[in-house]
Amino acid sequence: MADSTQLEANAIQVDDTQQTPAPEFEDEANASEAGSSLTSITSSILRGKVDEGGRTYAVYGKEEYGFPMDEPELDRIDMCHAKYFALLNKKRFLAPVPPNPQKILDLGCGTGIWCIDVADLFPSAEVVGIDIAPTQPTWVPANCRFELDDMEQPWTWNKDTFDFIFSRDLIAAVRDFPKLIDQCYTHLKPGGYVEFQCITGILYSDDDTVPKDSAFQKFSDSIRLAGELFGTKVDDPLQWKGWFEDRGFEDVNEHVIKLPVNTWPKDKRLKLLGAWEMENLLSSLEGMVMRVFQKALGWTAEEVLVFLVDVRKDIKNRNIHGYWPFYVVSARKPLSSGTAG
Repeated sequence: MADSTQLEANAIQVDDTQQTPAPEFEDEANASEAGSSLTSITSSILRGKVDEGGRTYAVYGKEEYGFPMDEPELDRIDMCHAKYFALLNKKRFLAPVPPNPQKILDLGCGTGIWCIDVADLFPSAEVVGIDIAPTQPTWVPANCRFELDDMEQPWTWNKDTFDFIFSRDLIAAVRDFPKLIDQCYTHLKPGGYVEFQCITGILYSDDDTVPKDSAFQKFSDSIRLAGELFGTKVDDPLQWKGWFEDRGFEDVNEHVIKLPVNTWPKDKRLKLLGAWEMENLLSSLEGMVMRVFQKALGWTAEEVLVFLVDVRKDIKNRNIHGYWPFYVVSARKPLSSGTAG
C-alpha cells in the first residue's frame, strides 16, 4: 500500500511593499446561474427556511447545515470554485482518475458548477451532483444531472457504481466522516477513486503575526469550538487520511496547501489567491458563522455582528500573515476488493 503526505513546508515570502489594491481577477464563475433542475419537489423546500437573520437555509435532510442557501451564498460558492482552480494550479481535482470514466458523484454539489465543468471534461461520464438544497442551474451538459439528497443518509445507488466520488468544502455539513467514507468505499467500483477537499477553518501563521488576543484569532477559535458543539468539527480534514486508510483504501495521498487570508504574500499568484480569500471572508462572514455561533455558542445576532466588525479589520491588515490549510486527500479502492472489505 502506498500513502504519502505532501505539505507546503516553506514559509510564504511576505510582500513588504506599501499596501496596494487587491489585484483584479477574472471571475470564471459567472457562467453559472442559480436555478433548479428539480421540478418534483415542493415549493416550501425550494424556498428553504427564512427565519434566521433574513438568510435562507435548506430544510431538506436530517441534520441542519451551518451555511445558508441564498443568492449571496451561491455567488460565494461560485467565486470559491474559481479560487480553488487557481489554488490547485488549474486543476479541479488531484486524484489520478483514468481517462473515460463512466460515472462520477459530487457530494454536496452546491451550485453544481464543479459537476458542469467535470461533465465537459469527461464526455464519457454521467456526472451526478447531490445536495440538500436545490440550487443548481437548469441548463447543463447532457451528461450532468442533479438530485436532492442527504449524503449522510443510506445511499440508494447500487454497490460498485462510481468511478470517482468527489466532495469539496463540506465544512459545517458532515457529522460522521467515517460513515461517509464507508459509503464511498461501498459504492466505488474496484479501482475507483475518492477525493475530499476542504479548509480546516483553523488560522495559522508561520511568523507569529496573528496576535493571540486578536479578533481574528478569536474568530478562528470560536469557529473551532462552534463546530465541535454543532457536531461538525472543522478539523476533521486532519483525520481524513487515517480514516481512508482504516477503511481499506490504497494509494492514500494527502496534500496540505496554504491559502493566504489577504494580499500579504509577495508571490503574485499567492497574492491573487489572498485577494480572492479576503473578498470571500469580507463579503460572507455573517453567512459563515451566524447560525453556528447562535445555535452552538449561544451568541445573539447583535453580538455576532459587533464581533465581526473587528474581525474585518484584522482580515484587511496585511501585517497579519495568516493562512488556512487546505486539505486534499485522495484514495483508491483496491482492485481486488469486495464492497464489504
